[in-house]
Amino acid sequence: MTRYARRVTGLAPSGVRKWFEGAGPGSINLTLGQPDFDTPDHVKEAACRALAEGKTGYTPNVGIPELLDAIVEKSRRENGLEYAPDQVMVTAGASEALLLAMQVLVDEGDRVLHADPAFVSYAALASLAGGRPEGLPTGDGFRIEVEAAKERLDGAKVLVINSPSNPTGAVEPESSVRALVEYANDAGVTVISDEVYEHFVYDGVRAVSAGRFGDDVVTINATSKTYAMTGWRLGWFAGSAELVEQANKIHQYGQACASSIAQYAAAAALRGPQDCVGAMQEEYAARRELVCGGLEDLGIVFPRPEGAFYVFPPMDDDLVRRVIAAGVIVVPGASFGPAGTGHARIVYAASREALSAALERIAGVVRG
Repeated sequence: MTRYARRVTGLAPSGVRKWFEGAGPGSINLTLGQPDFDTPDHVKEAACRALAEGKTGYTPNVGIPELLDAIVEKSRRENGLEYAPDQVMVTAGASEALLLAMQVLVDEGDRVLHADPAFVSYAALASLAGGRPEGLPTGDGFRIEVEAAKERLDGAKVLVINSPSNPTGAVEPESSVRALVEYANDAGVTVISDEVYEHFVYDGVRAVSAGRFGDDVVTINATSKTYAMTGWRLGWFAGSAELVEQANKIHQYGQACASSIAQYAAAAALRGPQDCVGAMQEEYAARRELVCGGLEDLGIVFPRPEGAFYVFPPMDDDLVRRVIAAGVIVVPGASFGPAGTGHARIVYAASREALSAALERIAGVVRG
């Protein structure tokens, strides 16, 4: 009989994937954080050129120079962050970047702090690295309660900040990000800043990069959400050159390099026209209004999300079950941590037609 490693057998499957893959025929699937837009033409054309030119072999472990330079330029232009190319590593999506960061930074028993509720991967990847994930209390709009977080930071190893947030759409104000980073760095805690939704913010809200306020910060990003490139699996992290050196030890054995074609496409995405990003942001804003307005009309009261493309309204377990039975597949909030209990995550990265149909079904459930 095969004996499996305890670090795997003790790990729960992703609550998001469970509901996504379990959706039946005729369902409206609002579970997966995947843009329904096509990858912009200039990005696809860059991939086709790379194919035509035979750029299909292994690349340097850390990424092609063109993409490393593009990430450095993007970080300076959009985020106010100064990196050198040797401080950046290209990965197979932000997911691998998170995994590598946890593996490099976390030892057995180390405490890893994150918001509660939070993206499902943080606790799972911290546990795989041998760490002890701990949820931090969130307050109004599901933002991290800074003073409460400070009390928990001493003795921790890593603090994860995700702004805009998955699953809540919360955007941490600049003052909170600054305070958390400065206190964490003073306490010897490394900050991992997951910024994959940085461009999707609403109502004049602005997302800020944690790396502006401290040196011991790992910035994680990807082309997946910004350029509708989820399937291209192209992300990166930026931090110290030593971090890249250490992470490369794992990356070169487990992955070797990100897809060569995806790397050339990503370089074109970062350096090419950005009007596609603005167009997606405007459409998400309209969908946000549609979904939030529809739920509010049903008497469901919740903080409107300031970013990303998720709403996290209160729904008890019975209501969630009935909504799913009506063919609208959402993710129960408990999948994202204890504080998510009594909520549901609804993704509005779907067409307005699909969202309107989902709201009609939800209304039928709520109104009986």
